[in-house]
Amino acid sequence: MKEYICIDIGGTSIKHGRIREDGSFIATGERETQAWLGGPAIMEKVTSIIEEYLKDSQAEGICISTAGMVDCEKGEITYSAPLIPNYTGTGIKKIIEDRFRLPCEVENDVNCAGLAENYAGASKGCRISLCLTIGTGIGGAIVIDNKVFHGFSNSACEVGYMNIGGREFQKLGAASVLVKKVAERKGCGEDEINGKKIFEMAAQKDEDCIRAIDEMADVLGLGIANICYVLNPEIVVLGGGIMAQKDYLYDRIRSSLDRHLIPSVASKTKLAFAENQNLAGMLGAFYHYKSRKGER
Repeated sequence: MKEYICIDIGGTSIKHGRIREDGSFIATGERETQAWLGGPAIMEKVTSIIEEYLKDSQAEGICISTAGMVDCEKGEITYSAPLIPNYTGTGIKKIIEDRFRLPCEVENDVNCAGLAENYAGASKGCRISLCLTIGTGIGGAIVIDNKVFHGFSNSACEVGYMNIGGREFQKLGAASVLVKKVAERKGCGEDEINGKKIFEMAAQKDEDCIRAIDEMADVLGLGIANICYVLNPEIVVLGGGIMAQKDYLYDRIRSSLDRHLIPSVASKTKLAFAENQNLAGMLGAFYHYKSRKGER
């Protein structure tokens, strides 16, 4: 059975693995990104990971998921946030193909998460699905008939920048904003608290935490509703670290979404949580590779 190398480049970690052509992983691992070192240092890590895998096995190709806006035709980063300096313009596909003489395909990490859910997750079988990842910021992907809709200049569904009341959606509803709010209300540093602790405190009836979570859920419902009015997806899939709190968040976000959508749309819009978790980026990169190569 054919094997592929998958790499998911994020701001915090670089996840990597070997995958069979049936979508099952043989091995997985993770390294710290050290994003502040910049694009060239990240590419050194990526090539080092590939070299290690190729010592023990052959690969048909290299599948890359990465933070940043991606030109899938060129396999190049067209824009990267300041979190990863000197990454914009990095020709990942060319670097890897020149180095290893293996085909390589590159896609944005949120788009990969959307593909993973579409092929093997919460939105499987859905014709039109919206996937949002909620973490430090908010990323979006729209998948139509098993293909990511990229837009005219590869920047479709950059919903984190959407304007809500004069501010960016992600500066109102991201998990990082939740931490900041609670830290301010508690008079402590942001390094003294995290999302997991906030939900634990909310479960113990802490009013500051409950209020901050409710505010985040309402903003998410409003933002999702605005997107739904434009895209009319069959399902909205939520992912990202904070989404591990499904039991606490689902009803709150669903309630907000129903308040902000007219009934005829709300009743036909499913809401679900991502199923692939940490493997989503790599799995989606694999499906993107297969699609680019015209393989099922």
